[in-house]
Amino acid sequence: MLRYRGLLFSVCRRYSGDGLEVDDLLQETMLALWNLREQLFSITLAPRQAAWIWRVARSTCIDLQRKKSNNPTPLPDDYNAPEEDTSLHDTLHELIAQLPEPDRTIVTMHLEGYEYKEIGQQVGLTKNNIGIRLMRIKEKLREQWNIK
Repeated sequence: MLRYRGLLFSVCRRYSGDGLEVDDLLQETMLALWNLREQLFSITLAPRQAAWIWRVARSTCIDLQRKKSNNPTPLPDDYNAPEEDTSLHDTLHELIAQLPEPDRTIVTMHLEGYEYKEIGQQVGLTKNNIGIRLMRIKEKLREQWNIK
């Protein structure tokens, strides 16, 4: 475990920004690795060990995050939800709607979480071209929105 402590910490840190929660994730990951130690010892090459440990750590963190999200902390009885200001959101979508094709498709797919390669396949451009186009589109939107 000492050999891969940096790897374990970085995986757990990716799934939480809170120091105490990272410690909990590390502890649960170590426990999961301990329970699977027979499989770990059967892997002889260090790169394969590291990849296997990374997968176990990632799966453990995801499982714990799911459990946490299924049991949310209840809000206090006197909690008043703030009024949601959607004006910025609406303005951004209006500006995106005014973009010419394929820029509108590129931005929309990017906001939906598609990778550059997938966007490129959809609009017929290369992955690198998508990155450049997105940078230029963002700059254009900033200028229209007067954001520095």
